[in-house]
Amino acid sequence: MTSTDELVLASGNPGKIREFGQLFASLGLRIRPQSDFGVADVEETGLTFVENALLKAREASRASGLPALADDSGLEVDALAGQPGIYSARFAGEPKSDRRNNAKLIESLKGVTGSGRSARYWCALVYLRHADDPVPLIVQRSWEGEILEQPRGEGGFGYDPLFWLPALGKSVAELDAEEKNRVSHRGRALDAMLAALRETSRP
Repeated sequence: MTSTDELVLASGNPGKIREFGQLFASLGLRIRPQSDFGVADVEETGLTFVENALLKAREASRASGLPALADDSGLEVDALAGQPGIYSARFAGEPKSDRRNNAKLIESLKGVTGSGRSARYWCALVYLRHADDPVPLIVQRSWEGEILEQPRGEGGFGYDPLFWLPALGKSVAELDAEEKNRVSHRGRALDAMLAALRETSRP
């Protein structure tokens, strides 16, 4: 890839746009949010993170004429049989609200202790050369942790204040941006995607 490469990022989520902007800052790629092309959020009708990421990437690529990068990510909690999963952003219903989602998660886990509070973030990342690309590049990465009983930290977004990292002794919301990008599900998925792009020499 060259320094003139442009990609459209298929997201309207301010937190994701900010994180991807930080991750791509030193990679010689110009990332343009889908809002530059008037692309609205697509209806996420897929049953998996990968299916939803593909829906978003195809629409963004079709509207922009550029290669597209999309992710779909969410939280899987063992005691809730994998919920909220693909419904993470709207766990507490519409309109989407991090505060209400976190409150519902806390309530859903009342009385749950020990390993029942284990959880993981998932990120499915998809790259399309064009809207009709028959062989999209797809990577998935997870991030293991536990769900706290009360929020900690002011950073991040989504469930970050409740997602505890035992090895670091911090919630995700207590990490600085550089540390989060280095160890997160999204940061590691992006590293894997860049490796795949280099291997296939895709434009």
